[in-house]
Amino acid sequence: MNVFIGGNGAGKSNLIEFFRMLQAAMNDTLNEYIRSGGGIGDFLFNGRKATSSMEFETRFGVRGYRFAIEPGPKDDCAITDEARYYEPGDKGWWELGSSTDGKSLLVKEVEESGWEVNGSKRVVDAITSWKICHFHDTSAQASMRHYEIIQDNKYLRFDASNIAPYLLRLKKQHADIYKEVVNSIRLVMPFFDKFLLDVETFGEKQKVNLSWLQKGSDYPMQPHLFSDGSIRFICLATALLQPDPPAVIIIEEPELGLHPSAISILAELIQDASRRTQVIVATQSPALVDHFAVEDVVVVNREDGASTFERLQLADFSSWLETYSVGELWSKNVISGGPVYE
Repeated sequence: MNVFIGGNGAGKSNLIEFFRMLQAAMNDTLNEYIRSGGGIGDFLFNGRKATSSMEFETRFGVRGYRFAIEPGPKDDCAITDEARYYEPGDKGWWELGSSTDGKSLLVKEVEESGWEVNGSKRVVDAITSWKICHFHDTSAQASMRHYEIIQDNKYLRFDASNIAPYLLRLKKQHADIYKEVVNSIRLVMPFFDKFLLDVETFGEKQKVNLSWLQKGSDYPMQPHLFSDGSIRFICLATALLQPDPPAVIIIEEPELGLHPSAISILAELIQDASRRTQVIVATQSPALVDHFAVEDVVVVNREDGASTFERLQLADFSSWLETYSVGELWSKNVISGGPVYE
């Protein structure tokens, strides 16, 4: 369980972008990701003149993966100093080399060998399985409010664009999980009765949307009648209760648009999910932080324009916690993590 807190601009979003970047590297789309973010100059700390490269190292138990990124002649990049780590076999770092086209040599090794002897495949599989949930777009045009083909149901997409067919799959194949999702929704929206999830035919395609009933009425309500907070909570509950969670679930500001009572239910769902997989949450909500142990919290601060990350220790706050909650200590700046004046 990892709850990241900090002031606006401290670097929480940058941390989440690292996970997106690493996924792009595993999908051989790193340069596309770099260009869509404004080019390599916007990723380097204070630009090309100040920073010549970025270095990254990740660990997965006895496995590991490291690499560096150097700017290319245009707005792209090269991967350098790429290496993998596998303690039982290699007893250290195994150098893979450099790739001027931004393509990962680790991915190439896995594709060519397809085996697990050196630990590479598990690292690649873990990274590609991560889900970075972004349910902020709940506008009338958001896909979660519209019909989607029923075949798009293997996993919940990062923006919940396939929420209806995925819930239909849970209803048919994981009835117990589907019931948990519905019960969680009823705790937050007591007027909610059930989803309809009726399959309709559009030409040659079968589609379903998030139609529903409210208690005491048989009138079919459409997805656009959910409030922003309501449909966002539906997506969050589904993501956190999914039967086969990815290696990591990452959620930025899950409390957005939720009532305080809904935030407490959300916290329970996050804690439950953290018993089955690793969860990373970035939040600005003291009310949400109140539901977690102080050791779950990582404080993000700015120092000389850079981001620092510090996991809190219970021993440093044990006397304070006899009187105040974790969220209150953050609000009072006993736990630093507010605006920094440089």
